[in-house]
Amino acid sequence: MKIVIVGDGKVGYTLASQLSTENHDVTLIDNSPETLERSVEELDVIGIQGNGASYVAQKEAGVDKADLLIAVTSGDEVNIICCMLAKKLGAKHTIARVRNPEYAEQLAFLKEDLGLSMTINPEKAAAREIMRMINFPSAVSVKSLVKDRVELVECKVMPESLICGEKVQKIHEKYKLNILLCIFERKGRIFIPNANDVFEADDKIHVTGKMSDIAAFMRLAGHEEHKVRRVMIVGGGKISYYLTQYILSMGLEVKIIEKDRERARELSELLPAALVINGDGTEQSLLQEEQIKNTDILIALTNIDEENIIVSMYASKQGVKKVIAKINRTEYMNVIEDTDIDSVISPKLITAYKIVQYVRAMQNTLGSRVNALVRIANERAEVLEFIVAENTMHQNEPLKNIVFKQNIVIAAIVHRNRLVVPHGDTTFEKGDSVIIVTMDHKFTDMNDIFNDKKQ
Repeated sequence: MKIVIVGDGKVGYTLASQLSTENHDVTLIDNSPETLERSVEELDVIGIQGNGASYVAQKEAGVDKADLLIAVTSGDEVNIICCMLAKKLGAKHTIARVRNPEYAEQLAFLKEDLGLSMTINPEKAAAREIMRMINFPSAVSVKSLVKDRVELVECKVMPESLICGEKVQKIHEKYKLNILLCIFERKGRIFIPNANDVFEADDKIHVTGKMSDIAAFMRLAGHEEHKVRRVMIVGGGKISYYLTQYILSMGLEVKIIEKDRERARELSELLPAALVINGDGTEQSLLQEEQIKNTDILIALTNIDEENIIVSMYASKQGVKKVIAKINRTEYMNVIEDTDIDSVISPKLITAYKIVQYVRAMQNTLGSRVNALVRIANERAEVLEFIVAENTMHQNEPLKNIVFKQNIVIAAIVHRNRLVVPHGDTTFEKGDSVIIVTMDHKFTDMNDIFNDKKQ
């Protein structure tokens, strides 16, 4: 597919990197020659210097022949204009990143008139993901699929855990839990477990199944349930605004610490039920004064990754039960693994994956298309949701009789709105949602996961 990306910032670069590795013809438009030069050197893309909202730049980039234009500049209005122009020139689909909360309702109303195929709000998407972690505080991460009917939960095996030294098969035999263990992360490597694999301390396990059984597994893994009442947010940006609305709707206490006086005043007016403190959330004395030790969850959401890491590490040392840090630079992910920080959120990656999901669905209009895509295990594995179509192979065949490609696991099936944790005799049929976890493939159709030549 021919794809044009306007804006070569963090999200634009991440998208270009992902889409070019999936063999798409990618062209980047940006005003900065230095930024474009880096991208062209590092990625298999074409760079066009210019204003992405201009007719000249879009014509030079071949937008009139593009399957998709993605506008991810820092300006919402620029992104919308880019998409309107691209649609007028002949681009088949357009996607705009729109971050201003005030535009949300208008865009839902005017989306078709503006020629937008999709809009995405990174901050709102990040707030939703953080909210899932708050709902399941013992988890490292929580990914929702099939319109929130399936949860993929990541948790750590604690040294004092009851399952340390136990074989995987005991989870079903001894503890009778109806769950599926999808991926293990152990000492820097990931693998799909078999029945004879043994749990070790500090393993990170990605598990799906019924929520009651997942909760029981987490207790076996050494996690005590703790009730969340007080949440502290350091940094008062757009994510904080959306997140605080969600948290307040749950009846929890929220305290926001924001350095900028004008922004703190604005937040206090927008969110009267929250306590907004004007101060530097990186100062230990202020955190102590605001009773960080009595906080159940701390979320570091400043615009500086290093500050978020330092605040989160300090909160962990102070005994905060759950710590979440926003990180934009993916190179910090490996550093964080060796710290006490529980969970990491990356708005740019969430945005990129949602757009890649849309691109893969565009590639497949007849078959069992990709309905959702998330990344787990520090970006080394993909979780895909497929809808079984008319032409999907192996319908109504037991899974044990089907030959799959290597490093694939069927994690869950939703059949007539009912979650099925799959086993050897499980089958799927047209209309079912099938969740697969794969370590080294990029699928656009469910038929691609089968290791045979049937059509």
